[in-house]
Amino acid sequence: MELLRDSIPMVSLAVSAAALYARAASSRLRTGFPRLAALLPVVAFLAAAPFAFSFSAIVRGLAAFFLAWLAAFKVILLAAGRGPLDPALPVLPFVFTAALPVKLSPGGAGAAASKEKSVSLVSCAAKVAVMAALLHVYRFKDQLHLYVRLALYGVHMYCFLDLLLPCIAAAGGALGMEVEPQFDRPYLASSLRDFWGRRWNLMVSAVLRPSVYDPVRARAGKAAGVLATFLVSGLMHEAMVCYISLRPPTGEMAAFFLLHGACCVAEEWCARRRTARGWAPPPPPRPVATLLVLLFLSGTSFWLFFPPICRDGGEEVILEEWAAVAAFFAGAGQKLLRYV
Repeated sequence: MELLRDSIPMVSLAVSAAALYARAASSRLRTGFPRLAALLPVVAFLAAAPFAFSFSAIVRGLAAFFLAWLAAFKVILLAAGRGPLDPALPVLPFVFTAALPVKLSPGGAGAAASKEKSVSLVSCAAKVAVMAALLHVYRFKDQLHLYVRLALYGVHMYCFLDLLLPCIAAAGGALGMEVEPQFDRPYLASSLRDFWGRRWNLMVSAVLRPSVYDPVRARAGKAAGVLATFLVSGLMHEAMVCYISLRPPTGEMAAFFLLHGACCVAEEWCARRRTARGWAPPPPPRPVATLLVLLFLSGTSFWLFFPPICRDGGEEVILEEWAAVAAFFAGAGQKLLRYV
């Protein structure tokens, strides 16, 4: 690991080599235990790779999300002959899909794609502006109420992910690949099931559905599948916090996702009862439902999601890194203006 320490290019090369090995091994071995045994070293490497980035908690957290979670799950699914990876894929799409949080989709077309692209450019510009404003506001964080700060962190996290992931998708498009979107306006969700299943971080859903939800549902029913999926998501978020903070898990992330899983099961039960017997009151208007979802997400995030990230100096470390990022881009912009 010393060769990889604090070197994004070297880690990228090592991950690409691991993906090529996984493609070669899976093309020669049948699904099941033989392929899994051959791919386990790749899974172990992906789990260890984020620790190479000692210089930045943010980079380490992103590497953990990309590699230790999504890429490792994709490789495990590849061992079972499922998931987004297929040894029949050409080399470049296989490595791109394995290493990054993307899922290839059938080619879209025409005017709709062009319109979506123009809208996404406007959306990306808006998110850059929001993040720039937030970085300025963070200078006065000591004067802000804790819940205001946490709400701003939630907006920042969404803007950053919904900016980064479309940029990765655009890179795939430039290489001739059509990539499915990662977010679908989560701020318009009308229920928790709508938020988690159809709008927020869809790559995670695409990985957890074949690896956890479908097998558990086939054996124990839909509710068990939902709870198992949220449990695994919670455990992986616990691991992400460990990568970021380098502290042992607290269980708060797992509790957050188990709570949301139980609420999704309750929503489904109420919807079925309403449809079957008609005894329940009608659902609230969509704007009211969306507001209730956002309030529930905010309240439970303030309680369980953000504290393990922010405590013991974690908040200060992350804000210092974001301030350094802002200073870098501000300096780069000033240098560019001198040449204009």
